[in-house]
Amino acid sequence: MSRLEAALRRASSGVVDEIPPDRPPLDEPSLELEALTSEAPSTAIAPLLRTDPNEQANPEFESQDAALGHRFGHKYADKLVVSASTPASVRENYRKLAATLHHAQAENGIKILMVTSAVPEEGKTLTATNVALTLSESYHRRVLLIDGDLRRPALAEVFQVPNVFGLTEVLTSEPERRVSLIQISPQLSLLPAGAPIPDPMQALTSERMKHLLAEAAAGFDWVIIDTPPVAVLTDAKLLSAMVDGALLVVRAGRTKVELVQKAIAAVGRPRILGVVLNRAVAPGDGHDSYYAYQGAGDAR
Repeated sequence: MSRLEAALRRASSGVVDEIPPDRPPLDEPSLELEALTSEAPSTAIAPLLRTDPNEQANPEFESQDAALGHRFGHKYADKLVVSASTPASVRENYRKLAATLHHAQAENGIKILMVTSAVPEEGKTLTATNVALTLSESYHRRVLLIDGDLRRPALAEVFQVPNVFGLTEVLTSEPERRVSLIQISPQLSLLPAGAPIPDPMQALTSERMKHLLAEAAAGFDWVIIDTPPVAVLTDAKLLSAMVDGALLVVRAGRTKVELVQKAIAAVGRPRILGVVLNRAVAPGDGHDSYYAYQGAGDAR
């Protein structure tokens, strides 16, 4: 039985064992995410992307992490790796996941990562956010986080930033317009979704999207895309063809295995780097551990 198949079995049961990373990280990250002093990514990735250091978070919300210095939505306060109220086991699981991604990049040059799920409400947006925060703050990598879920965008709400102009406008505006990236920290930039559109797949699989991702990959160490659920999208394979790898988020005990298998087929098994089991209960834990990572190295 492959590790990916074992992960799917645990997803259906709602129970997951603690899984250590395949290999120790090249650079051991600290348990707590630290404030950064390194310089920000390039301020101009012509012609579609540019950073905007003047973009500010909504002052109505209090900061969840003084070191990071950014404000987050209240509903995410106890679910982000930079929050003091988040259980240490959750931060540790994300460190293990980041270590695996770190090695995948070192060995295979992986740079553009999609985070997706079979159906909505499985936790893919929160997973994408925490992966981006861990890679940028703990591993000191330059990360661009893109909200590619143009039907139901959520990252602007997570980071409490305006969503008036973003990926939708970049992909559909005539003539082409450059978009200002929102600087979350010295190492983390955000491209919101922009205005929701009912049928985004044509835009997401366009030549302009390919161009944007190529520019982003040239200017950042990691490009992480929160994508729409793939089990119900007919063009999911076209979208997955633009990335180097994918994380599949599964809500333990809730998502039907048939839908997960459909999502794997849509993304393409060789591109699945691993499965993130959301709301999995570790044996003897007695409560939700929120996230546990099941590597799928033999699925490549």
